Amino acid sequence: MRQLHCIALHTVRYNDRNNILTAFSLEEGRVSLLIPASASKEARRRRAITMPMSFFECIADLRHGHNIANISDVKPSLALPQLTANPIKITVTLFLAELLGAVLRDTPEDPPLFNYLSFAAERLDRADIGETANFPVHFLFRLGHFLGIEPDISTYRKGRVFDMLDGTFRDSAPLHRRFLDGDDADAVYMMSRMTWDNYGRFRFNREQRRRILSAIIDYYTAHYTSLNRLKSLEVMRELFD
Repeated sequence: MRQLHCIALHTVRYNDRNNILTAFSLEEGRVSLLIPASASKEARRRRAITMPMSFFECIADLRHGHNIANISDVKPSLALPQLTANPIKITVTLFLAELLGAVLRDTPEDPPLFNYLSFAAERLDRADIGETANFPVHFLFRLGHFLGIEPDISTYRKGRVFDMLDGTFRDSAPLHRRFLDGDDADAVYMMSRMTWDNYGRFRFNREQRRRILSAIIDYYTAHYTSLNRLKSLEVMRELFD
């Protein structure tokens, strides 16, 4: 038995009695946890605590050779009331949870990454509308540092193209098609200038925000092919005017 501190990613049906919750934990990295699928009060309570991007703690029966762990003593560990009450923030959290479920597929324990996710979730919970609109691109750009795919901004020069495969700026287009040029390449540098103190003050029209989101998703897709199947991406693209 081990105590886990987790962020919930997604839940799928396992059988008539149970669901499987995929979570990312501070202590074990990605884990699969068994939660009840019944209509009992306790089952409903656990499902409410483990909604996507919710933070909770539990006692997990992590037995060697078993891929799915039974859990007990499930309780919330981080209060994020707006992420379950604000419709726009709910949409953002569903998108982020789906993306994290793809990119953290084989991720072991990583305390700095876990701490970044909890910090970012708290910032989203208290974000105003301008910050919420810019949150997805800022979050994803900063997430690249923890995943080892952060662009090398030191290679940026105005007029260079951005090679998405090696994460650098170069003077001429590479032989492959995974690159950004013109305003799209400049947008990569612009995102590097966003901080947690100023990211809400960047102003974009609808088309600019869509292009920036598409560019960063294309960059992630160059490194994680599973992102081609994100169901929530189109909703995100239509969300902010």
